[in-house]
Amino acid sequence: MRHRIAVVGSGPAGLTFARVLHRHGHPVTVFERETSPTARPPGGTLDLHEGLGQRALDKAGLLAEFRALSRPEGQALRILAPDGSVLRDWQPDPDDRAHPEIDRGHLRDLLLGPLDVRWGQPVRQVVPGGGDGVRVHLADGRQETFDLVVGADGAWSRTRSAVSPVTPHYTGVTAVETSLDDVDTRHPDLAHLIGDGSLAVYGVNRALVAQRNSGGHVKVYAQFRAPVDWHADLDPADAEALRSSLLALFDGWADPVLALLRHGAAFTHRPLHALPVAHTWAHVPGVTLLGDAAHLMPPLGAGANLAMLEGAELAESLAADPEDLDATVRAFEEQMWARAGRWAALTTAGLERLVSPDPAEAVTFFDEHQPS
Repeated sequence: MRHRIAVVGSGPAGLTFARVLHRHGHPVTVFERETSPTARPPGGTLDLHEGLGQRALDKAGLLAEFRALSRPEGQALRILAPDGSVLRDWQPDPDDRAHPEIDRGHLRDLLLGPLDVRWGQPVRQVVPGGGDGVRVHLADGRQETFDLVVGADGAWSRTRSAVSPVTPHYTGVTAVETSLDDVDTRHPDLAHLIGDGSLAVYGVNRALVAQRNSGGHVKVYAQFRAPVDWHADLDPADAEALRSSLLALFDGWADPVLALLRHGAAFTHRPLHALPVAHTWAHVPGVTLLGDAAHLMPPLGAGANLAMLEGAELAESLAADPEDLDATVRAFEEQMWARAGRWAALTTAGLERLVSPDPAEAVTFFDEHQPS
């Protein structure tokens, strides 16, 4: 391929795009603001669906390696009422591979493989329209020019402004993340409560969700409806003040459930933002977007899956028809917008039902979408 191609961001979307192009023998420059793959914690676990994320990994030639790393048992889901009673307890069949879990760090390392990422090189701006191509302005003042720049740089994408003026809006729901380490040894009662996969507890306009990662690590998310600045009077470094505030918010819930918060280490504020459900843009030659940069939606298991499949599909299309770059990108965008719009509508409605005045709506939502 004669075209100079860059992708901004080394998350699941950007790395899948680069890895599929690499498989087809085409070079791609990957810009990443983090200084190394381990510069910050990679985040929690992901469930990769057969027709989405797993399909993308198949296009990258990595499906067998994924299956060796993934945790099919992580598909288990238990739903409790705030009083601790069990409402649902779904357990996967031993051979179920519909959406097994994988730690984000393991997935990142799998996708990185032989790729050469430009670590510690944040992109400040992407400027299309130049006679010699699209200019990428780096934070250190340097500029580089490409025929195609793919923005896979997440919710607060610096690439997005090259094609769209839209920015994410607050959904009205905030998540506060904490975690438990070595849960099977240090907190065996909680390990038993959570099981092999996820535990979810739904109350009036709030929820507690715990997800197993590998190595006995558990991520816990307190979710609730509140103003985006609900924590303005709290010191973000004061874990005990945050813990007390959350325990007050979930006052009256069963002690075993509240233990998820009592034993949490640090607390991270994560207000949930989203782009409009039907976010599109007038096509701009030489620039496009993938994943959260294109269609940030509530985190209900679709975002990373869509992002990876989009990266794989765009890379395959470019490899199959390297001559007409612009037509290939235009066709990809039309396909992406239609599919992402459907998922954005589903996840937006899902968030409304999962964190709602009627906790029964959350259980009904899972009844409708969980395999029987």
